Amino acid sequence: MSAPPPRRVYFRTFGCQMNEYDTGKMRAQLVADGFVETLEPEEADVILLNTCSIREKAVDKMRSALGDYRSMKRNGKSVTIGVAGCVAQQEGQKLLDQYRELDLVFGPDGVPHVRELVKRAIETRRPVLDTDFLDLDAYPFVSDIDPADHGVGAFVTIQKGCDNKCTFCIVPSTRGVEISRPHTEILDEVRALVDRGVQEITLIGQNVNSYGLKRTGELTFAQLLRAVAAVPGVRRIRYTTSHPRDMGDDVIEAHRDLEVLAPQLHLPVQSGSNRVLRRMKRFYKREHYLDIVAKLREARPDIVLTTDIIVGFPGETDEDFADTMSLLNEVRFVGAFSFKFSGRPGTPALKLKDWVEPAVAQERLATFQARQRELSAEWMHTLQGTVQNVLVEGPSRHDEGVVCGRTGTNAMINFPGPVELVGEWVDVRVTRAFTHSARGELA
Repeated sequence: MSAPPPRRVYFRTFGCQMNEYDTGKMRAQLVADGFVETLEPEEADVILLNTCSIREKAVDKMRSALGDYRSMKRNGKSVTIGVAGCVAQQEGQKLLDQYRELDLVFGPDGVPHVRELVKRAIETRRPVLDTDFLDLDAYPFVSDIDPADHGVGAFVTIQKGCDNKCTFCIVPSTRGVEISRPHTEILDEVRALVDRGVQEITLIGQNVNSYGLKRTGELTFAQLLRAVAAVPGVRRIRYTTSHPRDMGDDVIEAHRDLEVLAPQLHLPVQSGSNRVLRRMKRFYKREHYLDIVAKLREARPDIVLTTDIIVGFPGETDEDFADTMSLLNEVRFVGAFSFKFSGRPGTPALKLKDWVEPAVAQERLATFQARQRELSAEWMHTLQGTVQNVLVEGPSRHDEGVVCGRTGTNAMINFPGPVELVGEWVDVRVTRAFTHSARGELA
């Protein structure tokens, strides 16, 4: 008697790198349970949407995709549909009430138990809801390695949750309080990834700078960076995301001392106005932010910075926006994720009365983004004619016979070469620079 065909699971991920990582951990667990991933939802026995509620646009995309998958089920396809992540945590039972075709809803703390949750949804044929936060004292960080982590780089989570109370942010409500993962588990995962051929490790968390501070006897973040750098086979380290309030001199010294720590940092500032920063409850001033920038550049002169910006925050005046533009011109970020303020359910900022007119906010966003594009292009053009050492990541998506790789400063360079170069470190002469990438040739 022939064995039944393997069950197939399809993932659709929205939002941040943390969500990408959580999807990888769900994939690892379900593959270990006998599932095979499919890239076609029509082939799937289980469809899981891992969702983000930080921006309204991500929620809209999730609802549109969910509508497509519901239609498949209405048309007779036998499939289990689940919604995971921050939207699931935020809306819970409301999702099950609104979408009767849904079989499973669970928040980020359900990720360690995805096998049991999927099994229960399939076997009981009744909607399953799990939005409880797990016990802080024994939080089960998932140790399974994502089978997709066989490239040159991989994410490794070092904490979950956030204890900051930024008035615009829903994360503390959807991911819970901050918990640092034991450094022994982190180092074990790094070693396992290196054994699979991974050379670049990106440490991720909601506020990596506060790693270990609330766990007795744990390493600090700077100490963790040094411990990861000491793992044989780790050739490059990145991390995200940092909170300026908690960026200590010891981390800046790590940038000075560790050659494998990439000269690139994402340091969200959100606004250049002290008045707006105070209303956002960011707990630092622009002067403090600029002092961090100066120290970083003194410690690592080749470091480049990217950031997050919100324009049109309630009460933002023309003068406040001018402060943001002046900060942009002073720091000269090489890139920025910039957004109009979007009031999210359950956040304190939603209750503020003095919202900026949408047309004004849109105009400010366009002004900021136009200037940021100029700065990004100017920085990329400084690479033209130089020789850059890159880690080759894979073949180009668009050009046959072309491969691509990133510099330590995270610049993407495409150049002619065989796929056998993937995983190699090569010197590339930059021949032409664009706003967000460059072309080159082997030096």
